[in-house]
Order: sequence, then C-alpha cells, then structure tokens
Amino acid sequence: MDFDQTDAYLRRIGAERPAAPTTRALHDLHLAHLRAVPFENLSVHLDEDIELTAGSLVAKVVGAHRGGFCYELNGAFAALLTAVGYEVTLLQARVYDASGQPGIPYDHLALRVLTADGGDWLADVGFGTHSHFPLAFGERGDQSDPGGTFRIAETAEGDLDVSRDGKAQYVVDRRPRALADFTSGAWWHRTSPRSHFTRSLVCSLLTGTGRITLSGRTLTTTEAGERHAVELTTDADVLEAYDKPFGITLAQVPQVKKTVSSDAPGSPGSPGSPDSPGGATAS
Repeated sequence: MDFDQTDAYLRRIGAERPAAPTTRALHDLHLAHLRAVPFENLSVHLDEDIELTAGSLVAKVVGAHRGGFCYELNGAFAALLTAVGYEVTLLQARVYDASGQPGIPYDHLALRVLTADGGDWLADVGFGTHSHFPLAFGERGDQSDPGGTFRIAETAEGDLDVSRDGKAQYVVDRRPRALADFTSGAWWHRTSPRSHFTRSLVCSLLTGTGRITLSGRTLTTTEAGERHAVELTTDADVLEAYDKPFGITLAQVPQVKKTVSSDAPGSPGSPGSPDSPGGATAS
C-alpha cells in the first residue's frame, strides 16, 4: 500500500496515522477496525469473487466500503499494519465446533504483530464476537478484555489454543503463512454445503455500547448486555438496514444460495461466527 492508500484506509476506520508502530497505536487501530468494518459473508450469496490478494482485499474494504469474513478482514488489516510499520505474520488456525473438534486446516486467519516497543500480539479483527484488543501472544494466564476473559494455552503439539470465557475458540499454528495459502480454506467456506457461510447471511459490527447484527431479515441490537431483535418485513427495510448501520449499499437483497448436500469430509466450524464457534447466530 502506498501513502495515499494507507491514508484512505485510516479514514475508512476513523483512525489517525500512528507516529510509530507502538502497542498503544495497535490497540487503537484494532478497536477502530472492529467498529468500522463489519464482519459479513454477503459476497458468498451475491456471486462476488473473493480474491486473496492484499490489493483486492483493501479495494473491497476501503474502495467498496464493504466488510468480509476472516481471510478478508485480517488480510486487509495486515496490509494496513505493514504499511504503518508493524511486523506482521499471518497464522493459520482451526476453529473448534460445538463438540470441541477443530475444523479444516486454514479454517481461520489470525495475525501475529510485533511492535516497536517490544510488544508481541495476537491480533484478530475477523472472528465476529472476540477480543476488542489484541491478546498478548506470550501470556499464558487470563487476559481481561471488554469482549470477555481470554486465555492462550500451549498444546502438546506446540500449537496455541485460544479460549474465551473458558470455551475453546480456535487452535493456532505458529508457523508463518502467506495469504495465498488460505485459498483452499476460503474456497471451502464459500462453496461447501457444510460451511455455515453458505447456509446463512450475516453482517455484524461492534459498536460503542454493544453490537448490531443483521442475520437474514433479523436485525439484532445488543446494548449493555440487553438484546433487541426486529424482523424486517420489506426488501426496502433490509437494504436500509445494510446502508445505515453498516454503510453497505446494495442493489438487491442477498438471498441464501441453495447448496447441494454433501457427505464429503469438511469442517463444521465457522471462523468468525459472530456468536460462537460452529454457529452463525449473531449476538
């Protein structure tokens, strides 16, 4: 990303260009991204191509004013962080389903970020309801965050288990990866009838007081722990809901595409589910 593209990205998330790639600046950028760029899977149901290159992802998030799922959001965020001076490593993770089983390889994309003041962080703006701020990569005790209590624990194989409020979220492989490595995982989640992304519509955004989510025609607002759900009855209402809270302008209401049933091996996990792993219900 060049200087002007970086400035455009920073304007997109309402953030200032950091004077240096510090821990404080990383925390500010992480929260700003979560509050400005929605987690959404609309491209899956709008027949839009998803190209895992930094240029394409930034063009979608910044130029098209859209969001995306984990590969897109963390892929674009990695480009921004690199452009402002951070050392960023892409990591592949497998998301745990409701029964505690990990999903397919490259199920999820997370980021390891090193800061100029010696910080080592696990950053993730693409997992729906998750930590508001990066997690300390080397910390093995509880980490308090507005999004819950998180813990990173080493597995017997040398990977890292990430849990939230005592529930396993995903397991991270520490080896560095390239963005192109996630192509198969993104393809599976875009096409498999066993992927939650092909079976549901979701658009979700962190707010200053909670979260707002449009799941199909259900608009759910959570404020201070109180949930309020409204069923939108007309297409015009749905399009307005995408436009106003999320800033997404659509020409048509997305519809869940029908998929062919399959018994092929695959992951039941849903990276970036806005409520919990293995589920596409938004909070």
